Amino acid sequence: MLSAPTVLIVEDNYLLLEMLTRLCEREGMRVLTASSGEAALTTLRDGGDAIDWLLTDILLPGLIDGWAVAAAFRDRHPRRPVIYASTVAQIEGRSVPGSLFIRKPFQAREIAEVASAIVASHAKASLAADGGHRVTG
Repeated sequence: MLSAPTVLIVEDNYLLLEMLTRLCEREGMRVLTASSGEAALTTLRDGGDAIDWLLTDILLPGLIDGWAVAAAFRDRHPRRPVIYASTVAQIEGRSVPGSLFIRKPFQAREIAEVASAIVASHAKASLAADGGHRVTG
């Protein structure tokens, strides 16, 4: 059986975090959440190998911002998707290599489209790894 891709969502706005969680779960994903950069780094340290993609806010409370979270994820997984969001367009002209920036406020459908594409890509990669044979239980 194909495993569901896992996303780490890092967002300090509780209502937005709940909405993103529900949306990704509806797309068939396993969701891990963090409401601060520090919590996100702990999640990456403890279960980072299982995380298939990252969705992080840039402006987070505390000393660890979304840039640091994205950099830590990218160091661990150089080719896995990173989506980052902020109300400020391309803060300080920075970007995360190989990533997608979404400006807040965003439409739920924007995240749903990204999540759906990642699920489809994950399923295709899983099938290829299994030699094109789907195992069912």
